[in-house]
Amino acid sequence: MHQQSNRQLQERLTALPIAEVIALAARFFTRRSGVYATFIEKQGPAHLVLRGQGGEELVIAARLTDAGTAVSGSTYMFDQQVARFLDALPPAPPMPVLVTADVASLPEDSA
Repeated sequence: MHQQSNRQLQERLTALPIAEVIALAARFFTRRSGVYATFIEKQGPAHLVLRGQGGEELVIAARLTDAGTAVSGSTYMFDQQVARFLDALPPAPPMPVLVTADVASLPEDSA
């Protein structure tokens, strides 16, 4: 397997709504300068496509899940910047764990 294959697509769960994630990504990635400068090529309600040095593509997308907003970032050259962006997002709240007891295994006086 290629050494960077596991860094080309990164994902994170956040508590933020989709629109806020996309707005934050637009600000985060377009304010860079030098070799990490990008510009917005396409934008939709749940995705953002940016271009950087040499035409390098960077894509941020978000979707709602039961656990929060799932945010993914895909790139080849900007993997460190994507990791920094995703790490800056507030995490999704932990999912509650439902524990069900087997009634047959409970003592008679507690059932």
